[in-house]
Amino acid sequence: MPVALSLLDLAAIAPGQTARDSFHNSVALAQAAERSGYERVWYAEHHNMGSIASSATSVLIGYVAGHTESIRLGAGGIMLPNHSPLVIAEQFGTLESLYPGRIDLGLGRAPGSDQETMRALRRNPSSADTFPQDVLELQGYLTGNSVIPGIKAVPRAEGIVPLYILGSSLFGAQLAAHLGLPYAFASHFAPDALHQAVREYRDRFQPSEQLAEPYVIAGVNVFAADSQDAAQEQKTVAYRNRARAFIKRSAKGMEFSDEEIDAFLSTPQGGHLRKMTTYTAVGTPAEVVAYLEDFAGDIQADELITAHHAQNVDDRVRSIELTGAAMAARESVTR
Repeated sequence: MPVALSLLDLAAIAPGQTARDSFHNSVALAQAAERSGYERVWYAEHHNMGSIASSATSVLIGYVAGHTESIRLGAGGIMLPNHSPLVIAEQFGTLESLYPGRIDLGLGRAPGSDQETMRALRRNPSSADTFPQDVLELQGYLTGNSVIPGIKAVPRAEGIVPLYILGSSLFGAQLAAHLGLPYAFASHFAPDALHQAVREYRDRFQPSEQLAEPYVIAGVNVFAADSQDAAQEQKTVAYRNRARAFIKRSAKGMEFSDEEIDAFLSTPQGGHLRKMTTYTAVGTPAEVVAYLEDFAGDIQADELITAHHAQNVDDRVRSIELTGAAMAARESVTR
């Protein structure tokens, strides 16, 4: 069975650009994914990160939905312990009412930030402990079956807002299996527990009203270009910038040359950053699709959510289009 292809967009703010630029770029990326046959585009909630503009996730979803026609859009994910379940139900009930049949809601329990930012969010350190109960409360609001008497989410959309559990550990896998929900693993930046988590999810899965059989989504990084050299150059630039952003969070005000970044990445300390991007497809469309097929087959993924990281938005659009076209061509041959 062909694997579905989707897109993860962090609304990256490139050097020299503004958040407004990144939102225009997000529209261009979503339109490219829509043209190229992708299943959905998800946006992740992050806070206090100068290079990521998707913090007000539901607002961004609504903006992009207004500039696209049919592709599904959603959160990948909303960090539910940062919020009241009622507020998230209201936000996504509003989105589904405005854009029926197009809205997803992926849920995670991490802060999406550091400890200081977590305090600024007024988040209690123990709030993640009630994540399973919060998911059920949210689900009740979205379906009109509130677990709190007398409380309902308004507006509540007539259509269904499907829930997804996001994770990078066994906890998320076990919860998704117990609740009978689709499971999305963040293997694009946290690869270590991927295989064990997917096995755990499939082994423990209990059918639910939303889902009869397990459904696995896995994240993977992609740099597709017309030549191997171009793709490799995009990868080098993007991962240097990624390392630079990580280092500058603790070394505020300091600037680092490409040579210094490369030297850092070759050290044991830089090894952690290298390992985070273990699952990366890079090369021509044929090379990228071959990698994606092997990756999906290895874990029996039902869907791949791809993160295209080239610094230039035109290169990201091209990567999305090349990957989508090559995947579609491969599927037409294998039918």
